[in-house]
Amino acid sequence: MESAVAAGVAGVLAGGILNGSFVAPIKKTGQWEWENSWLVYSAAGLILVPWAAALATIPDLWQLYSSVSPGAIASALLFGFGWGLGSVLFGVGVDRMGLAVGYGIILGLLAPIGTFYPMIVLHPEQLFTRRGYTLMAGTLIVIAGVFFCALAAKRREDAAGSGRAPKGGFWTALLICIAAGVLSPMLNFSFVFGEELRRRAIEMGTAPQMASNAVWPLCLTAGFVLNAAYPVYLLTKKRTWSLYRLHTPAPSHWFWASLMGVLCFGSFVVYGAGAETLGELGGIVGWPLFMSMALMTSNALGALSGEWKGAPRKAHVASLAGISLLIVAIVVISAGGR
Repeated sequence: MESAVAAGVAGVLAGGILNGSFVAPIKKTGQWEWENSWLVYSAAGLILVPWAAALATIPDLWQLYSSVSPGAIASALLFGFGWGLGSVLFGVGVDRMGLAVGYGIILGLLAPIGTFYPMIVLHPEQLFTRRGYTLMAGTLIVIAGVFFCALAAKRREDAAGSGRAPKGGFWTALLICIAAGVLSPMLNFSFVFGEELRRRAIEMGTAPQMASNAVWPLCLTAGFVLNAAYPVYLLTKKRTWSLYRLHTPAPSHWFWASLMGVLCFGSFVVYGAGAETLGELGGIVGWPLFMSMALMTSNALGALSGEWKGAPRKAHVASLAGISLLIVAIVVISAGGR
């Protein structure tokens, strides 16, 4: 049992590392606009790779979909569409606010919403038990850690002046990030409420760690609708379609934007495998761990890319406090998972 918990936690944390790094390659596509990169990312990460993975790992995928209830299909599509809107706002928010503070605000909402809504609906009896209290305590620590990380990023921006002010103004960027944080947990809802799809996949011979591949193609295809529609709108409005025809450096830009999609979907697969190993509460216990590791990874990459260069000491202190709290949260929630 202990080894299963350790393996599950390790998988969830590895998924968080991938998720925290998937946006970083966009910095390599500097001669494209945001919409150019996001459309390529969406096609790769939300359509091509998920369906290829599902067809490769699930025996007779189409029979699986025809054998489950219409409600199971509908919930995956509905939550996927909601997540798609949140994902578009996430991309815009991070682009406007910056990698560190954008992730901080969005993940501050992602963690508690993605954790407690499924628990209240599916396992209310667990809420006021020792496991429930431990999970609540760990999630509160996550929120505190996220607050300090966002505070650190805001202090960095205040010290830097207008050179690092969010695009379009701080409050507009803040509202976009909040909306992204409210909608984006629907990704976890599709996993948690997609248990019928996962169980059916296992019954048909799918390895338990790959069973979530029955959920992701439906969820992400629905999410692709908005993730593609908004970039297409911008490409047309700003007449930036022509940037795809650049001979230099377009080849490398296609690679980096596609890598975003591979990393993003890879994070879902690894998270799903780890959460499946954690048992019936895996999607609830694993979600704040996933978010914590994603935030720590994004902060580390932000520092390595120069986002924190010249930041004042108080910003670094707040960042260190935030990261420390997130590490504590991982320990607490892991203990609750047992």
